[in-house]
Amino acid sequence: MTSLLAKLFNYVIFMTGKYNIDESHGIGHSMKVLNYANCIYEEEVKTSPILQDHENIIYISAIVHDMCDKKYMNENEGIRDIESFLDKKIENYEMDAIKKIITTMSYSSVKKNGFPDLGIHNRAYHIVREADLLSAYDFDRCMIYHMKMTNPCIDLAYENALNLFENRVLKHHDHQLFITDYSKREGELLRTNAIDRINSWNRIIKNTRIGNK
Repeated sequence: MTSLLAKLFNYVIFMTGKYNIDESHGIGHSMKVLNYANCIYEEEVKTSPILQDHENIIYISAIVHDMCDKKYMNENEGIRDIESFLDKKIENYEMDAIKKIITTMSYSSVKKNGFPDLGIHNRAYHIVREADLLSAYDFDRCMIYHMKMTNPCIDLAYENALNLFENRVLKHHDHQLFITDYSKREGELLRTNAIDRINSWNRIIKNTRIGNK
């Protein structure tokens, strides 16, 4: 029998094809967010055992969170597709929680509306949200998004990604977007790695023969 995990990733593959979702928000991103969510969960559950009851909600949300992304589709249509796919696979209360998490966890939603009150699922919400934020430190991923969605010129993609990192990603700690200890620690390491990557791209684009021709 095919596991729910396998079905979820097959669903992501199907949806990325249906809505032409590029690799910056495709299956690789879903895998990375799931793994970060797992790391945060395993640390948080030690002091919040109730999270064991929310494991499905956390992991499913981490995998499908971009399958209703407004950048690629109508959000309500994406939510309906997710509901249809998950019908009879999970409990109704789990589906309700997943919908609330994935429609309120984006950076833009948080900056505009603050953190939502999801009651007993607040901790699950923050785990998924922070897992997505940790994956945002991938500078290459940001460049890929701009090359696929805005302009294929790598020089412009670098500048656009640099602007986003300087104004958003590198300020996650300053903006107090992390509440779990794991994310605070990992975020610092990822921030350092991101700065190294930015500097590496700067050298390639501006100081090499291939970047100047």
